[in-house]
Amino acid sequence: MPSWTVRPEPYDSATAAALWRAYYTEVSDRWYVRETGRRTPPDELERGVTVETGADLAPPAGTLLVGRYGGLPGASAGLRLLGAGRAELTRVYVDDALRATGGGAALMAAVERSARGLGARELVLDTRLDLVEARALYTRHGFREIPAYATGPYSEIWYGKHL
Repeated sequence: MPSWTVRPEPYDSATAAALWRAYYTEVSDRWYVRETGRRTPPDELERGVTVETGADLAPPAGTLLVGRYGGLPGASAGLRLLGAGRAELTRVYVDDALRATGGGAALMAAVERSARGLGARELVLDTRLDLVEARALYTRHGFREIPAYATGPYSEIWYGKHL
């Protein structure tokens, strides 16, 4: 049976780009289907994918983690320091075909180790209410709702966890 490994990966690698595209496509399509009844228009999808470079996930103030299942990339998560011992978790993604194989748990354990390595004592994140799988993952791993710490067009709920 394959197992998961999670390691840092350059934010601008081909693997990181492919996982970012898969993540962005999924969350964008969910929003578009909910709001308009159709998937993200291709030109809008390309704009969204290219506008976020991921450079804020580069060391020393950030990191991108890539999970591989049996050696094949299938998950990712980004961390960026916000200052004063606080890190933000972002871009959490597990390929739909690999969900329920332990990838989320492996990713979250690596996220916490990496956050501590960056000097964080607290992890925070924001997400949308319709991303129920992600919200379940966060609460399973000890995250609790917190007051809003930032604003954004897709920020609907905020979570935090002391490390």
